[in-house]
Amino acid sequence: MDLRKLHIFNQVARQRSFTAAGKALHMAQPAVSIAVRKLETELELELFHRQDKQVSLTSEGEVLLRHSEQILRAVEQAQLEMDELKGLRKGEVRIGIPSMLGSYYFPDILMAFKLKYPDLKLTVIEAGTRDIQQRIDCGELDMGIIVADKATEKLQSTAFLREEMVVCVPQEHSFAQRASIDLDSFFAEQLVLFKEGYFHREFIDRLSCESGYQPTIAFETNLIPLIRSIVKKGFGITTFLRMVVDDDPQLLAIPFQEPVWLELSIGWKKGGYLSHADRCFVDFLLANAP
Repeated sequence: MDLRKLHIFNQVARQRSFTAAGKALHMAQPAVSIAVRKLETELELELFHRQDKQVSLTSEGEVLLRHSEQILRAVEQAQLEMDELKGLRKGEVRIGIPSMLGSYYFPDILMAFKLKYPDLKLTVIEAGTRDIQQRIDCGELDMGIIVADKATEKLQSTAFLREEMVVCVPQEHSFAQRASIDLDSFFAEQLVLFKEGYFHREFIDRLSCESGYQPTIAFETNLIPLIRSIVKKGFGITTFLRMVVDDDPQLLAIPFQEPVWLELSIGWKKGGYLSHADRCFVDFLLANAP
């Protein structure tokens, strides 16, 4: 099976369009169509339904897509490993980081890493924990930051940070004089939450499920500055990692009555290939963890 045709097929399957695949591959659309037709002829199978410019995979195409993802990823990893052995490339780290950590923990880590390894390329993707795991699994990311208790059998992970989740309220809130917040009081308030898929939201959903309370969601957004602004203006309260609140004199960080701690880990695909650049980043992160 021709790897070039397989790569073209993979792009068409991902893009659901011959034209879009051609643009991604810097090929003319007719050349893409011809390559796919030749692959179908070789396999004696129809891989795509073609109806009114709409492209979708046949059941045979779905099967080939699963194999093509694995094959192309293996080829990419083999090429990367060979290039490193020959010293032909300086390396790239592709990492997924949730926005809360990306804004308040990782800037210093990333800049210090870049200072130590100036020739390495850093590609940082902001995403929720669930999305990060999926992207690692499909090869879009080399590694990512996840909550330890959310790790899957597909990932290998190492813990690097333990941080408290606290209730975040404005200075003038009725909770301001409390030493801690019980769940009755917390869930009686209007809440400002991240969208589903982020560890901040999954933490609230888990508390809600375990305690039997139904949260009242006033706002739902992944924008941390917006969440902070909404809380400051008194339109709701939220939870943050303590590091997010400690630098803001207008907000208070109050622990839950039963303190809640999150174990944060860096994870990568179990059995997958970690490049020299990736291993350098993992070692650097663990060496600089508190």
